Amino acid sequence: MKPCRVAVIGAGMAAARLAQQLHAHAGHTETVLYGAERQVPYNRALLTDVLTGRHRADALALPTGDARVRTGTEVVAVDTRRRALTLADGSSETYDDLVLATGAEPVLPPLRGLADAEGGVHVLRSLDDCTRLDRDADSAGRAVVIGGGVLGVSVAHALAARGLRVEIVHQGPHLVERHLDRQAGAALRTALGRLGVSVHLGERAPALDQGLGVTLTGGDRLDADLVVLACGVRPRTGLARAAGLPVRRGVVVDDTLACAPHTYAIGDCAEHRAAPCGLATTAWEQADVLADRLSGADPGARYTGSRPMSRLTAGAVEYAAFGACGDAAEEGADVLRIGDATRGAYKKLVLRGDRIVGAILVGDLTTVGSLTRAYLTGRSVGPDPLSLLTVPPRALSARVVEESRT
Repeated sequence: MKPCRVAVIGAGMAAARLAQQLHAHAGHTETVLYGAERQVPYNRALLTDVLTGRHRADALALPTGDARVRTGTEVVAVDTRRRALTLADGSSETYDDLVLATGAEPVLPPLRGLADAEGGVHVLRSLDDCTRLDRDADSAGRAVVIGGGVLGVSVAHALAARGLRVEIVHQGPHLVERHLDRQAGAALRTALGRLGVSVHLGERAPALDQGLGVTLTGGDRLDADLVVLACGVRPRTGLARAAGLPVRRGVVVDDTLACAPHTYAIGDCAEHRAAPCGLATTAWEQADVLADRLSGADPGARYTGSRPMSRLTAGAVEYAAFGACGDAAEEGADVLRIGDATRGAYKKLVLRGDRIVGAILVGDLTTVGSLTRAYLTGRSVGPDPLSLLTVPPRALSARVVEESRT
């Protein structure tokens, strides 16, 4: 029997996971990954660890099973009727099933003067971006990071660890507001402050000055040798839109991850009704379901959504957040908080009945494993939920405990 030819546009983390799982299922498939980057698939989540020297760039490669990986090969057009791809060199390739894993691209803020900047302004999305930032950081003394989300905090930590004086400009009310509450954001800010990182909240940077300074909305000017733009990402959907596939924010997929017959999308480029965007766990779970379907291991497999989970581990700057933790989640729930000002730690547990629906840990991830297991399995926390947040009692002397019912 002729094997099913699976073409994957993109060679990032979602594509690598799909290829690996298709190989593990030993299905009757031939998988080809088309990647525009020069590198084989790698773990994009570890790029800031390359900046700090914790990992070498060549140590980030991901397994892809028996897939053929065509690096430096950009797909410029898709014809879903003929099931054909057009490559940048003008050649054409056919397929039986197509998977869009085109990922996302950095959002560039409306920064006046950005178009005229000749150097020193960076994004961090690829290994090539990382190489350029690493080179410029060697000769820099001051850096401004625009954006205080997960990536912005991680980059700020990495540059501070290299000895740069770093300032974060963030228009949100607190750091990482998509995943953390106000108290957790404040604890993260304290941890960064101990590394010499300054944070400007509720501020935007509308202009990039000559000499690479940044002017804030309030009129203050921040001098810098390099500027890093960490303002989020948007799904890369140009190919899908041009091919007539359904696109809103991302490529719209159903529970089979299909957007058209024999055409699927996974990872950051996909928009599913219940999937949190921009998380590696979401991409991997989608890849696992699609591999089950395409390999024949489980043709009826369906993706119904992922549970939101976010984690950052960067030396003294670390947090974990999962589930529903915002103000809306607290309504009608039991909320348990522990703060340790001496250690810059903060913990929060949101309970409905005896089940965990959300949690945040900042600065002390000792109990993250037991909390995550309880959350994912939905098991009862028992009569003493506080024990899930704490280490043995002898370490609790400096902690202030607040219990509230809202």
